[in-house]
Amino acid sequence: MTSRRWIIAAAAFLAAPVLAGCAAGFDANTNKPYAPNEAAALIQDGSYGARGVKIPQAFVLGPDSGARLAQGGSAPIYLHFVNTNGEADSLVGVTAEGLGTVKMAAPIALPSNEGVNTGKPSPQLMIEGLTKPLSGGESVKLALQFANAGSVSVTVPVVTRSREFTPYPSAPGATPAPPTPTPTETHTAESGH
Repeated sequence: MTSRRWIIAAAAFLAAPVLAGCAAGFDANTNKPYAPNEAAALIQDGSYGARGVKIPQAFVLGPDSGARLAQGGSAPIYLHFVNTNGEADSLVGVTAEGLGTVKMAAPIALPSNEGVNTGKPSPQLMIEGLTKPLSGGESVKLALQFANAGSVSVTVPVVTRSREFTPYPSAPGATPAPPTPTPTETHTAESGH
């Protein structure tokens, strides 16, 4: 094979993954924001989920990056559920261990084998009266009470409202980030002039 053919073959080999990625389009899973979840939050006895409830996404939205939620403030909880029990269920209560009182307007219906997001169109769960300030990066232990599945405990991260979380509404009561110091000019005397 001539060197020209080798160059063409190598270029085609190297371009194939790039071109294959383009074929996925703008709606590909790899083009969508990733929201964190503690993967081991609902692994019990070696299997994913607890009592037929799976939570593929869970987090507490904290302040903007560099800011903090003050003690006494509020923080929304975002959960995505899938109920695999074979019958409808509902989330009837939530407690946040040592962090405040979780308010929910009404029980959240969980139809069988259907995804339910507690943050759309607006957060349905809110930790109120925070007992300590939150800056992001902490973990919160939640006890979820279901009408049929009973009590399920999960540990979820507190994420800052940055990067892919920027579109989420600001948490109420967030204090702004401290101002970034601006560099000051220093003048030195030049010798010899």
